[in-house]
Amino acid sequence: MPLLSQKEVLNLKLSCIPLSDLKILSQNLDVNNIGTAVEIIKRILEENPNEKVIDEFIKSKYLKKIQERRTIISDEDLKKELLKVKTFSWGVIQGQLDQKIQTEYIRKIVRYEKLLNNVKLKLHDDVTNYVICTWFNHWTTVLIEEHISTHKKGNSYYQKYKRN
Repeated sequence: MPLLSQKEVLNLKLSCIPLSDLKILSQNLDVNNIGTAVEIIKRILEENPNEKVIDEFIKSKYLKKIQERRTIISDEDLKKELLKVKTFSWGVIQGQLDQKIQTEYIRKIVRYEKLLNNVKLKLHDDVTNYVICTWFNHWTTVLIEEHISTHKKGNSYYQKYKRN
């Protein structure tokens, strides 16, 4: 038994679409596109739409996003940029940078010059490392997601591993 019903899955898919695109999709489905995203989604779900139409709409928007990214930087150039990262050291626990600044600098250091020196000596490196690691994670994820989403089912690679 699936965790979610088909209608719940469809609701999740529709909820991920920005309002402006949701209005376009609803026009394509001959559904009133006036109102909030929640209202439009409710109307679409009431019509029991063809899920393939929604999937194709989402896929076309995602492919457009990939093409836009590729006009900024090609896959190969992005890979070259990512390979410039030689060390992967957060310097701070992901998501806890503000807490580190508060506890180790703002609330602990009372002298202005000492604060500036500590920020230059240590915090600068921590922030730099954190930004590099976050950047690396983001762009490697983009490449992986784009690779997965553009893989064709008729592709021999897909067929080979689908059997296993």
